[in-house]
Amino acid sequence: METKIYQKENNLKIGTLLKAVVSDMFSSRFLATQLAIRDIKAQYRQSYLGILWMFITPLATAFVWVFLNSTGTVKLTDTGVPYPVYAFSGTLIWAIIKEAINMPMASTNSARSILTKINFPKEALIVSGVFKLLFNSSVKVLLLIIFIFAFGIGFHWSLLWLPLTILAAVLFGITLGLFLTPVGMLYTDVGKFINFALGFLMYITPVVYAIPKEGIMKTIMVWNPFTPFILTTRDLALGLPPEHLTYYGVLLLCCVPLLGLGLVFYRVSIPIIVERMSA
Repeated sequence: METKIYQKENNLKIGTLLKAVVSDMFSSRFLATQLAIRDIKAQYRQSYLGILWMFITPLATAFVWVFLNSTGTVKLTDTGVPYPVYAFSGTLIWAIIKEAINMPMASTNSARSILTKINFPKEALIVSGVFKLLFNSSVKVLLLIIFIFAFGIGFHWSLLWLPLTILAAVLFGITLGLFLTPVGMLYTDVGKFINFALGFLMYITPVVYAIPKEGIMKTIMVWNPFTPFILTTRDLALGLPPEHLTYYGVLLLCCVPLLGLGLVFYRVSIPIIVERMSA
């Protein structure tokens, strides 16, 4: 009798897992859409100001720096464009990146009640968060364009690249967020630390002021990985020549494989965390 030897398939191969991730993301798109619609409606259902809350934080931050600059309290390097639109565009882009970093954790935490009760592709939570993030970002970009025209900068061809640079910034943020989410699900301190760290990082990133001409702060800001995403997006939006395209391109190329690893890490770790939550 012929003996057949069967070998157990290695389901932990990254390629196999990544293929399963993409398949589940595609198959769960309807569920993800419904979750996104639910979250967007809930976000403003009991809010008097509604969608305006999306702009209050970046507007308030920009206003503070505009006030400090106009009164001479803080002396800032010349930006080459009207400072109000420079500050507002920076805070708006920063808000988008910050939301992208927090999105995987926020989407997963919001589904804690159903994670332990219903078996469904966990990738639906990420897709749902992406839909919600793109909705919020599109509204912010629309307001940014209004600012650009209101301050006399007007239309220029590089403005057409703005949606792609926003998507790149979102990709960068989501990639970081995917690696932080599993740890954040286990320890709530992680989410608090992320917000604290991002608040600090904003002041070593050219969000509301230009990179200094010299000194240690110039070195820190130039090598800060957030810098090329902020500067390239803002430069193209305001019609300025982008100065950090090489660093921007390198980071963007690194984000693509890291995003795949992040999705695999999320897929492997979340079921384990859900099991611990239900124990």
